[in-house]
Amino acid sequence: MTTATADQPSPLSALRTRLPALHRCGEAAALTALLPLVSLPDAARQQVSEHARQLITGIRARQPERSAVAALLHEYALSSTEGVALMCLAEALLRIPDDATVDRLIHDKLGSIDWSQHIPHNDQLFINAANWALMLTGRLIHLENHDITLAGAARNLLSHASDPLIRQAMRAAMRLLGTQFIMGRNIEEARQRAHADETQGWRHSYDMLGEAALGQADAQRYRSAYLTAITALGTQAHATTHPIPLAPGISIKLSALHPRYEALQRPRVMAELLPVVRELALAAKTQGIGLTLDAEESDRLELSLDIFEALAFEPLLTGWDGLGLAVQAYQKRAPAVLDWLAELARCSHRRLMVRLVKGAYWDSEIKLAQERGLTDYPVHTRKAATDLAWLACAAKLLDDPTAFYPQFATHNALSVAHVLMLAKQRGLPASAFEFQCLHGMGRALYEQLIAQHPVRIYAPVGSHADLLAYLVRRLLENGANTSFVHQLENGQTPIAQLLIDPLTLWHAPDQPTPIPRPEALYLQHTPHQHQHNMPRKNSAGLDLQDTATQQLLAQALTHTRQTCYRAAPTTTPTTTQETRQDGQDIRSPANCQDLIGEVFLTRPDDLEQALQQATQAARPWQATPVHRRAGHLERAAELLEQHTPELISLIVREGGRTLIDAASEVREAIDFCRYYAASARADFAQPRSLPGPTGESNQLSLHGRGVFACISPWNFPLAIFTGQVAAALVAGNTVIAKPAEQTPLTAAAALRLLHAAGIPQEVLHLLPGDGTTGAALVADPRIDGVAFTGSSATAQRIQHSLAARNTAAAGIVPLIAETGGLNVMIADSSALPEQLVRDVLSSAFNSAGQRC
Repeated sequence: MTTATADQPSPLSALRTRLPALHRCGEAAALTALLPLVSLPDAARQQVSEHARQLITGIRARQPERSAVAALLHEYALSSTEGVALMCLAEALLRIPDDATVDRLIHDKLGSIDWSQHIPHNDQLFINAANWALMLTGRLIHLENHDITLAGAARNLLSHASDPLIRQAMRAAMRLLGTQFIMGRNIEEARQRAHADETQGWRHSYDMLGEAALGQADAQRYRSAYLTAITALGTQAHATTHPIPLAPGISIKLSALHPRYEALQRPRVMAELLPVVRELALAAKTQGIGLTLDAEESDRLELSLDIFEALAFEPLLTGWDGLGLAVQAYQKRAPAVLDWLAELARCSHRRLMVRLVKGAYWDSEIKLAQERGLTDYPVHTRKAATDLAWLACAAKLLDDPTAFYPQFATHNALSVAHVLMLAKQRGLPASAFEFQCLHGMGRALYEQLIAQHPVRIYAPVGSHADLLAYLVRRLLENGANTSFVHQLENGQTPIAQLLIDPLTLWHAPDQPTPIPRPEALYLQHTPHQHQHNMPRKNSAGLDLQDTATQQLLAQALTHTRQTCYRAAPTTTPTTTQETRQDGQDIRSPANCQDLIGEVFLTRPDDLEQALQQATQAARPWQATPVHRRAGHLERAAELLEQHTPELISLIVREGGRTLIDAASEVREAIDFCRYYAASARADFAQPRSLPGPTGESNQLSLHGRGVFACISPWNFPLAIFTGQVAAALVAGNTVIAKPAEQTPLTAAAALRLLHAAGIPQEVLHLLPGDGTTGAALVADPRIDGVAFTGSSATAQRIQHSLAARNTAAAGIVPLIAETGGLNVMIADSSALPEQLVRDVLSSAFNSAGQRC
């Protein structure tokens, strides 16, 4: 292990510190340094293309023998109605115990689809068997269709077939689908199925199917399954006395071994999960097999590297070269991870197995980055970029054969040919690396190579009930229209199209438009966009899994503890606040010893002054051009973003919210400001022409009502407070805001930022107080509208108070109320338990179950 001084970190530590900066760097910047690694001389490129052509031709020549999974992916694309229906059915059918619900589900998912259109496309037994079953099911459901076709004849033949027949046929079809993706229901069954392939030279790496553990019982079950599998595989390994690269292997999923496998729980994970993983690694060493840590979501990469490093330096694992890690090339950090792994191999004096994959979580990575408003995506957004990154990573692995035993996982013939060329250029023997494919896929490709090059099958093991999440990832990874597998299976796709170098695609002027960065998610206005959904900037989020971000928030919490916050009626001068003796302490609900600040409650004269000032300012504010009012809100959004760490700290301390909830709330407040600003520019700038008779002009223009009272709750002390106020202000109303009595300091902080953004003092007022303050406010005849979020009982009292004022002279005073209630969650056996449990936990415990 390398050493470090106080001023000079070790090379291993230095390489690790590079990762955070690369996590969400720009795609072009991430690829620039990699391009030299993938560039080949023209002659070599031509050889790669020709070799790939031969492989593709060989695959298509084996079309009648192609895997059922590959055929299914082609026949039922994810973008098709049939593909979606099959996914929904496979997801739930085998979990439903009662026949009546099964019948209804089959009718619901398959009844409106014309399955017969797939019959002429495919003569493969597996696909046609599935097609006939699906077609007959669909036809039986819609007996009114009397087309004189083969399908119609089959329908008439079975027109009197009962639902039990359909039910059993569909269950059998779904089980058959499962067997195409799963090697065996348990390790013994999987080993028996693999025996025939092993006699022909195929190797296997077994994956015990299952998703993230939701509790200790789940984690213990997966641990036992891994240990059982390792023992079973070790028995065979000992019998053959093969070196580890030739022996079977096992892949483990860290999230299946601990219910809180996340960066924010790092101390607990290292204390509780690491011993379990060490136990599994020691068992694998004892049994003479390899053990690979599977790749998961990008948020968990750093944590997985911490565990992997601890294993690499574990003295009890010395002399064992079976330790492996899966690296996802679509992650922008992948090349830097390989640099770190190379140094780790040297420091720990071992050769590491590295499974290089392109990545199976692309859709969720993109979606999460957009939802969280992060600076950029952790993964490449273009297929050409991912292909280039994979090839560059392959070159890095082959460049260091003493540090790595590379395992290239791909079904792409062009990628395979490129790897073989890289190995040839470096003079590496075939035994220096291996290829990997998924069970049920890629066989036609690797049957052409198995005699000369090692190939390992990634073999899932588990019950059909555990299939779904794995199946979804495989279909998303290989079933997309842009994937090599999908295009390869389509006989209409020219071979020349499959041979286009990803480097050429990357530089092509007509390459697809990149996915907008998360901050620009709402900036692109489409022709079909709703008029109120105007372009706006997305709020910037914080990556709470990032260590630097965690340190920033820790510093903000420390800073707020050194500050005494104050909330008082805006009509009370600061000098008066300092002399008032009636301030009340505000303490954290999570820690009564944590004094946050003080609040000065509203007195009758404060209320009167606020009403007078707001009333006098109403006309001038309404006359202010809407673009100026909107501009103030947009400036407020910027200030809220700049003060995000402080606001998060204040919400955590005063509102008792978690860091994650508080961070989301600040973003929601920012989004409110920008959304209402954009909407006001569209709705208030110009009158809207309405249809009418010839010669008659009808226009609709929107204006503020006057003085609005905004009464907000404690559970969203910033977001709902800001949303109410922002909407009323930009519409041309002056506002008197009464925050929840439990959280006045957060509201006061937001008010200061709104004033700093340009909202005049006399236009926006704060009146902290209890329910009596709110009652007096809404009862005053100078209030022209009320926005309220809170309990139903309070909303009814407000409604009664306003109704008493609804006279012909006063008019109807609008009440915009969002009240409390209890939502029921209904779950039947078709629901996926792990998804259901996560939703229940979130509903029950986020904001202590108090959601608006």
